[in-house]
Amino acid sequence: MKRKVLAAILSMGVIASMAGCSSGQKEAAATTGATTVAATEAATTAAETAKEAATSGGSHKVYLITMDQMDQHWVNVDAGAQKAVKELGNVDYKWLAPDVKDDAKQIECINNAVAGGAQAILLAANGPDAVTASLQEAMDAGVKVVYVDSAASLPAIQTLATDNKAAGKTAGDEMIKALKEKGIESGKIGIVNVNAATASTVAREEGFRSAFEGTKFEILETQYGEGDAARSKDIAANYITQGCVGIFGANEGSTVGAGNAIQEAGESVIGVGFDKSDMILQLIKDGYLLATMAQNPDVMGYEGMKTAVNALEGKDTGDKNVDTGVSVLTKDTLK
Repeated sequence: MKRKVLAAILSMGVIASMAGCSSGQKEAAATTGATTVAATEAATTAAETAKEAATSGGSHKVYLITMDQMDQHWVNVDAGAQKAVKELGNVDYKWLAPDVKDDAKQIECINNAVAGGAQAILLAANGPDAVTASLQEAMDAGVKVVYVDSAASLPAIQTLATDNKAAGKTAGDEMIKALKEKGIESGKIGIVNVNAATASTVAREEGFRSAFEGTKFEILETQYGEGDAARSKDIAANYITQGCVGIFGANEGSTVGAGNAIQEAGESVIGVGFDKSDMILQLIKDGYLLATMAQNPDVMGYEGMKTAVNALEGKDTGDKNVDTGVSVLTKDTLK
């Protein structure tokens, strides 16, 4: 009981100061003004409370922490999680996310969730290694962790994600097919990626590159835009200036940037990307992008939430790795 009282007092002392980590609904979230001890105490209390909730019918406290708030992809993960919350009826749920992709800000979100009494966290890790220290503290204190979209290096209850390497190869195959249909058998290909650390987009790039093995196409050095559409547009515009015949965007912001650059340049460049947003779909319909690899982020959030609650209630959580699938969206499929 003393531990619970201490954790509650320490958690109340966490102040809302930095805007880096906030709720997906743009609400201000508390920051890590509390010490590591406070976070550990709060997480330990959360684990104890989870056991009580399983028998008393009380609410499980579950947080979703994504890479950022910018991409519609994360909005859809949240929507899936919310759907599961409504069905389950016993979850106290909150979405936290950095305003931009930033390791330190995501660590802040994890610490905030722990200080806030999280019993389980659904996490899309910005990078596999950067968050491991804070995540390990949470796990050691009993917080359950489920990965959605992108895993960290630590083992978790389950990872729900796209088979990114296979989907990346599919993207490459689609581009090669379109180029050959135009009679283009060689030329430069540009890649706009997020960064060199995010495991999911690195795997997509690896798969994309593998599709071009044995061809006469030249894949240029990858450029990184941190998933920002404006920066990605500048990178893609530079690729177009270099005479690229194809450009690959590894996530939503990268894809939007590539499509906008192709539209602005008025060049006949084949653009292929990842993720599904209203802007990406419009760029495909207007002919500025050939295709996008559409993931199922709502499935990640929905099934991830159910896995987290099953873990908290001591139930079977299924396979360690779940492929949530991908679909190729083109102008024809959107008709």
